[in-house]
Amino acid sequence: MHIRKNDIVAVVAGNEAGKTGKIMKILPEKNRVVIKGVKVIYKHVKPSQKNPQGGRIQKETSISAANVLPVCQNRSCKRNGLGVRIKKKVLENGAKLRTCVYCDVEISSDE
Repeated sequence: MHIRKNDIVAVVAGNEAGKTGKIMKILPEKNRVVIKGVKVIYKHVKPSQKNPQGGRIQKETSISAANVLPVCQNRSCKRNGLGVRIKKKVLENGAKLRTCVYCDVEISSDE
């Protein structure tokens, strides 16, 4: 996948287009991601020991990974703060880096 957990991403398609958020969970077998603050739904729950009051809880649901792009954090990039395509660069020691197509700076996860 072109994105990882804790990446800041921008949603580029669908009902949530234009929103940005941090990836909380990746579901690689379904090619979907869960992003904090994006596609929030209400789930109605019955009273239980865990939730004695019951009621409605807010919960983020997954969206397709094809609808998100990582955000370039480089301030001098012409697409700063927007979703960018990435390319993978292989270093001499065999390590792979994800870099911005426009400014060639590494896209890093906040871990």
